[in-house]
Formats: sequence, C-alpha cells, structure tokens
Amino acid sequence: MKVESWFFILLGLFFIPVGIVYGFMVGWHEHVGYLALFLVAGLCLLIGTYLYYTGKRVGPRPEDRGDAEIHEGSGEQGHFSPWSWWPLVLGLSGAISFLGVAVGWWILFLGAGLAAIALIGWVYEYSRGDHAH
Repeated sequence: MKVESWFFILLGLFFIPVGIVYGFMVGWHEHVGYLALFLVAGLCLLIGTYLYYTGKRVGPRPEDRGDAEIHEGSGEQGHFSPWSWWPLVLGLSGAISFLGVAVGWWILFLGAGLAAIALIGWVYEYSRGDHAH
C-alpha cells in the first residue's frame, strides 16, 4: 500500500496550494471553489494516512513486492454477500435523500429514515435469519 498512500498524500499536498491560489484569484469571495479544494485536500490526506498506517500494520502485499509470484494474490479476498438486497435499499435511500435536497426538505427525512433502516439491516444481516452465525 506504499504507492497508494504516497499517491494520496502527495495529491492532498497538491490541492492545498491550488486552493490558496484559487482563493487569491477570486479574491476570497467565491467560497465554494476554494473550500471544495481544501476539502478535497483533506480527504486525500485522510485516505493517504489511513493507507500508510494500514500498510505498516498489515505488511507488504504481493502487489507491493517485486519478487512476488502470481499465485500469492489468489484466494479469498474478503467476505461479500452476493444475495444481499440492503446495498440496493441504501443506495435508493441516498437517491431519495438527494432528491429531498433538490425538491423539498421533507423528502430528505424520508430518505434518512430509510437509510437508517437499510444500514441497520445490512449490519445485522448475519445476526438473524437463515444466515445467522
């Protein structure tokens, strides 16, 4: 994860001066642009530091080593639920929430309620029912 972490850290450090230059160019009157650039820098730095510390904790992956063989990257990569409908419900609730911002704020509350139900259902999917552990 060394390459990915340094990529995001350098990208974050790139967006900080870009935001400052943009702020000077617009006279600090157009707030959305320079604040968005600062937020992008912060998010890139957040992702980069997370990947940096995770890479130090986990160790080098086969993709990070030059002497790795192809078969070292094979096998199970994680746990995924191919039959789960909760991600679809969560995405639908996000769409309803964004519709609420555009159309009317009362729709946002419906989307937030549906998002809470979907998130709880997704988290506790393996705690009850046929697939309980």
